[in-house]
Amino acid sequence: MTTIGTAAPAAPAQTTAADEALFRLGQALKDRGYHFTTVTPDTHERVNRRPGNAWARDERDVLGWSRPFQDGVLPAPLRDLLDAGGALERHGDGWRSRVRFSTYDSELFVHSAFPTASADAVFFGPDTYRMADAAVAHLADRATPVRRAVDIGCGTGAGAIAVAKRAPQAEVLGVDINPTALRYARINARLAGTGRVRPCRSNLLNDVDGRFDLIISNPPFMIDLARRTYRDGGGPHGNGLTLAVLDTAEQRLAPGGSLVLFSGTGIADGRDPLREAAEQRLAGTDLTWTYREVDPDVYGEELDTPAYQHAERLAVVVLTATRPR
Repeated sequence: MTTIGTAAPAAPAQTTAADEALFRLGQALKDRGYHFTTVTPDTHERVNRRPGNAWARDERDVLGWSRPFQDGVLPAPLRDLLDAGGALERHGDGWRSRVRFSTYDSELFVHSAFPTASADAVFFGPDTYRMADAAVAHLADRATPVRRAVDIGCGTGAGAIAVAKRAPQAEVLGVDINPTALRYARINARLAGTGRVRPCRSNLLNDVDGRFDLIISNPPFMIDLARRTYRDGGGPHGNGLTLAVLDTAEQRLAPGGSLVLFSGTGIADGRDPLREAAEQRLAGTDLTWTYREVDPDVYGEELDTPAYQHAERLAVVVLTATRPR
């Protein structure tokens, strides 16, 4: 039986006027049929470099492609909500949005504008889609219902929201150490109508208690020589946070509970250091697990950087671990 726990006592987050404005902006975009699929940073930069793409021509350019815009490009009601949300800034003789809105699973998600250079940047992109898809696929195959779930390092809350939509009886937590991520996750949960998603601050699961039927996570997994917190996975191979999530899940999964862990790894001389480390961590535990490459060749531009001079390719992977009932 699942041990039910609660988040550490804390005052509930209050909806500020700025949060309300971004929520209303998201609602207005949904009403207008707005849709945007976020691509990798490399693709985003390539598309924006094309002739004629220096400045925005419509709301999708402004709020999807993060292009600067002149007065009159963004309808006044949308511009006013962007300003009231604290997400409008000057750019030369025009303006620029500090946020983007992207689509997944028929929902709209607010996240950080491109390029995501600030320390509190909140990511959304192809890996978000892959991670949430993996969680959804796992839920479809489960024989028993999920009563309690958590998304570790929830970011925009996309994974937690996808779970909540398919596990209507579950308590779903989204934990993160980034206040901006928790802010966006709260707004996104409202936009999706999933009031049971509860974003709360926690370093891994240190600040929440109890066990979980489902743990999902997509932690940073890159080797980042600048040690940027939103990107650097830690450790010599960028897998430090991924392995910390794995260790946490081993301690906190309920009987019958599962971990769905999406990560990345640099393959060198045919060897996968993440798989090798995970195998060592899981040896001697009661968890059964699978490990598969979702895409064997991603972020090829990173191979030109000093951090990945040793690697022949970067792959993204899903590790699923389950505790017997």
